Amino acid sequence: MTGRFQKISDGDLREIALAIRSGRQAPPYTTVALQRIVSGDVAALAADLQSLSQSGFGAEHAATTLELLRADRRARPPVEDVLELVTTGPEVPGIANRDTSVVVRELFANARESVLVAGYAVYQGQRVFQALADRMVEVSGLKVRMFLDIQRGYGDTTAAPELIRRFAARFRSDQWPEDRPLPEVYFDPRSLETDPERRACLHAKCVVVDGKDVFVSSANFTEAAQQRNLEIGLLIHSPEVANRVTCYFEELLRSGRLGPVR
Repeated sequence: MTGRFQKISDGDLREIALAIRSGRQAPPYTTVALQRIVSGDVAALAADLQSLSQSGFGAEHAATTLELLRADRRARPPVEDVLELVTTGPEVPGIANRDTSVVVRELFANARESVLVAGYAVYQGQRVFQALADRMVEVSGLKVRMFLDIQRGYGDTTAAPELIRRFAARFRSDQWPEDRPLPEVYFDPRSLETDPERRACLHAKCVVVDGKDVFVSSANFTEAAQQRNLEIGLLIHSPEVANRVTCYFEELLRSGRLGPVR
């Protein structure tokens, strides 16, 4: 029922509510009567209002319902203010989007309190993470946590602690800018299972900054994915979504399902 109300414009909702409050509209609500107030096909709207009336909604209740619906709608930001399309790849005429490498760099460079990074593949990370490493120097106390995948090659039977040690060494020497504070790094222990049937990978690719901005993308943290591949993602400006993503990773840590890279 409210789905039909959602299709009515803000102005029409206001006019109908005023008409009901003034007595110009009263049960039984009919298409003919509503067409004197608003234009368009109002048959479904008339049926919905009549259904409310038959359910015990008086004029005051019906008018208040329409006014609350209008107020709720007006209080919500437009979708384009909450979501931004972010891509890597060729530009397409008529499609507004932002570039992956630019968005990631801006998120890192403007972080004030916290950054959560989840990624599957990291290559040439010293370039990709330069803005983040620099920001850690600029902002004392910036909390940076990275959740990365440690991969076990096909047929590799190396003990898990040794694979973790190698990964940590490569990350410090090859993937993180020199002379910069190191972030906290975590991984999924299941990625190092020797049994392929039990092995899993940390395939998420997202960034959460300051508990309010979330970037979710197909792009890995590699130079190719950030600048050349065809990748699509969404930048979401939502504290609620940011909190839910952060809480998800924090619960995985708390429960021991993710562990630190030492």
